[in-house]
Amino acid sequence: MTTDPRAALNALVAALERHLEAAAGRRGENDPVVVGAYRAVAEAFEEYDDALLDAFDEVTPLEVYRGDEDDDDEFDEPDDVEGGGSYTGMDDEDYDDLDDTEPARST
Repeated sequence: MTTDPRAALNALVAALERHLEAAAGRRGENDPVVVGAYRAVAEAFEEYDDALLDAFDEVTPLEVYRGDEDDDDEFDEPDDVEGGGSYTGMDDEDYDDLDDTEPARST
């Protein structure tokens, strides 16, 4: 584990950049390059958060989504990858506020 928060932050940014590249070049639902990049982001984030805690007694407001607590996998993959889930940024109650009559927007 990196104890220097700056070095851990740089590693996290690099992992995010590799994930973006992997996602942009994705080849199918279970692309192992994307899955590996996903796991690397999760690991780098946790190292950064731990380094912040060790150095400054501070943490980020984020956490790695792990899906079901009963799952034995170290990290879960997104919904389109076997065995995992993903966080949409909305809580269950946020979905209740959506207007069912409004057509879905395509992006």
